[in-house]
Amino acid sequence: MNTLEWLEYLTAFDTVSRHSNLGLIETVRDALKAQGLDPWLNLNAEATKANLFCTLPAHNGETQGGIVLSGHTDVVPVDGQDWASDPFQLTDKGDGRLYARGACDMKGFIAAALALVPEALALPRTKPLHLAFSYDEEVGCTGAPFMLAELRERGIRADGCVVGEPTSMQPVVAHKGLNLYRCRVHGKAAHSALTPQGCNAIEYAARLICHIRDLADAWRAEGPFDQFYDVPCTTITTNQISGGIAVNTIPEACEFSYEFRNLPGMSPDGIQARIDQYVQNDLLPRMRREFPGARIDIDRGATAPALDASEQAAITQLVRALTQDKSVRKVAYGTEAGLFQGIGIPTVLCGPGSIEQAHKVDEFVETDQLVQCDKFLRQLARSL
Repeated sequence: MNTLEWLEYLTAFDTVSRHSNLGLIETVRDALKAQGLDPWLNLNAEATKANLFCTLPAHNGETQGGIVLSGHTDVVPVDGQDWASDPFQLTDKGDGRLYARGACDMKGFIAAALALVPEALALPRTKPLHLAFSYDEEVGCTGAPFMLAELRERGIRADGCVVGEPTSMQPVVAHKGLNLYRCRVHGKAAHSALTPQGCNAIEYAARLICHIRDLADAWRAEGPFDQFYDVPCTTITTNQISGGIAVNTIPEACEFSYEFRNLPGMSPDGIQARIDQYVQNDLLPRMRREFPGARIDIDRGATAPALDASEQAAITQLVRALTQDKSVRKVAYGTEAGLFQGIGIPTVLCGPGSIEQAHKVDEFVETDQLVQCDKFLRQLARSL
């Protein structure tokens, strides 16, 4: 199948992150097996989702080294969005755009990679080409780490990786890290007429939230800065909160979630340590003067490390040469690229479509972007 046929096929699978991706993954696995390849799946604990990894060996059978083409198979929900067409049916309206959930983010790249396979197999490559398709990227890059751990167990090495997130087919060499946390503040309930007998969890949660905002304000004012980003500093925000049971009851519990997106070079553990220090040295002593059993629990959620690609890395130079693009681009959103970099595989981002279209109603990818991606991947395969 060509890229458009693969894209129509892939977008027909509802792989919203809360659902299984096995239908898509197993279909791709079978298509690769039919071409004489030996893909393997890396299942989650419930066996409801899977990563897929497949090596196209070099002409001499070599499987080590070479380049990984990486993409995630899950997509964001369409709940509450008023689509003009079926989001899980690729629609061509004759305007140079193809509409479907995931058409841009990022089944377009996966489609192009799969369409490349027959041609890549026919090339006299001296190095292998690898395909890495993951699950649950959209909920914090939680699937790919299991696949990468198995890569290390199997002793599979690669010289470089291209993550095909939508970058308008322009190289992106860095992105921020993503770190999610959930905080639970436990106080003591009391009738609101007897306020001194309670310990107000919401009010102490509010103090911590204000401290988090103070950190954000300081970074925004004082840096460190990297002007290549559209948001040039590390950010931290509180995005969800719940607590209390009645208007006349001192709340025993309050729960909120916060996230920070750190610039490469800023330690996520160092950032969280500042929050923990405030909790231990300021908030908890004050709370326990009111209620000795008070506590604050902070749990780490999903994380995605920052990416900071080396300009000297062979994969960076290759992607720049193939796209004829020397501009430095860095993005605030997170991807799986930092995970590949973390196991020693130099990685850059380059894929079809614009991030401006991702996650939106009537998501689309321009057909010209897919044409550019086909050309790019064909040249990349020939470079091997």
